[in-house]
Amino acid sequence: MPDPTFDYESTLEACARQDERAFQALYKQEAPQMLGLAITLLGQRDQAEDCLHDAFVQIWRNAGRFQRSLGSGRAWIYSILRYRALNQLRSRGRLVEMDDDFIERAADDNAQAADLFERQAESRQLRDCLRGLERKRRHPILLAFYRGLTHDQIATRLTIPLGTIKGRIRVGLRALQECLQA
Repeated sequence: MPDPTFDYESTLEACARQDERAFQALYKQEAPQMLGLAITLLGQRDQAEDCLHDAFVQIWRNAGRFQRSLGSGRAWIYSILRYRALNQLRSRGRLVEMDDDFIERAADDNAQAADLFERQAESRQLRDCLRGLERKRRHPILLAFYRGLTHDQIATRLTIPLGTIKGRIRVGLRALQECLQA
């Protein structure tokens, strides 16, 4: 079980100074949750393990690039994992193997969606913050994150103007960032 008082920012700053103990603590704190997310994104455990390994290599190598002023440390490491997974999917020539029903149910505001998200989400804080978003902002973010869709693809899929989608994602991500930092 992850430690809710874990200081991601200080740990990443220690990693930037090549502190191996800090890196081990970060790995112990987040690897199980990150592996679960990678499995969800990639659909196969062996590929998810490779993705997780690559993400932690990048975290170690690039810890010096982390800046507290730009967001939380936890969000930063998860963005590295997400980009590694999406790059892996793109290199395979396809996007995430996840049925659209999951996205639709998770984007809805009903009890079934809450139950589904309870089982699927790896992070209580992220889940709670996502639930706090209106569906019109949450849905495009989920499509971008879980399906790897571009803004254009989301606009086409939802039949909403591109500018509206960009605005909803921007405002939604800003709200998520504020919630995650609270």
